[in-house]
Amino acid sequence: MNINWYPGHMKKTIEDIESKLKLVDFYIEIIDSRIPIASRNPMLNKLLQNKKGLLILNKSDLSEDEQNQKWIKKLTNEKNNAILYSSATPDSNKIVRESLKLMDEEIKRANEKGLNKGPLRAMIVGIPNSGKSTFINGISKTKSTKTGNRPGITKTNQWIRLNPKLHLLDTPGVLWPKFESDEIALNLAFTGSIKDEIMDVETLALKLIEKLNKQDENLLKDRYQLETKNQKPIEIMEEIGLKRGAKLRGNEIDYTKVANIVLDEFRKGVLGKVTLERL
Repeated sequence: MNINWYPGHMKKTIEDIESKLKLVDFYIEIIDSRIPIASRNPMLNKLLQNKKGLLILNKSDLSEDEQNQKWIKKLTNEKNNAILYSSATPDSNKIVRESLKLMDEEIKRANEKGLNKGPLRAMIVGIPNSGKSTFINGISKTKSTKTGNRPGITKTNQWIRLNPKLHLLDTPGVLWPKFESDEIALNLAFTGSIKDEIMDVETLALKLIEKLNKQDENLLKDRYQLETKNQKPIEIMEEIGLKRGAKLRGNEIDYTKVANIVLDEFRKGVLGKVTLERL
């Protein structure tokens, strides 16, 4: 599949982020814990390389516990702290606490110089549909940021006064012009970071079925009560269609309906906890 989605507003967003870097002390990056590689924009990483980062592995309730711990260990270093998070159970105190911990040295240096540093200021960045808007609404206890299970909701920058010690600058989700590999592109598409409207959802679902069945043949078997061993993706897809009554006139399988069922249930975690990018 040839997957590419880079609307004009994303180019403007990158330029806007670069111009506002001087306003913040550090950044908070929302990462999809199911795809910790694909959900990190290399253009953002380059722009933010001189800032400390709090890396939030969001949707950790949808990814595998063992893999979550491995990714936390891999992503945490002298510049970045990585933490697990689920927007389903928002915790603003945790974000404030981890932010203060990340910036502890800078706060101490300011205090030693007798400077009143004031509240920490952080820029929130992430790719589309990483859960960024839901994250912000959860920790700020407002509905000021539009949310939805589709990419491209947030279109403007806005400041959120989370706490007297922490202010946040939200930015729109942004992708990059050329994906490094088909695997990166597919993982972004599987998790909904690329609009389904520009995709061939039937082929996308077939690719997801193939990937899930290779990773754990019980995922689809248990959910749809069918045999998956030694089955081709198209055969599994057709069997799901029969099980779910997804048929057209003439008793033909409604492949589009089946595709949407599989993609939707994967994205919502109905199939179980799945980490697509594994260590």
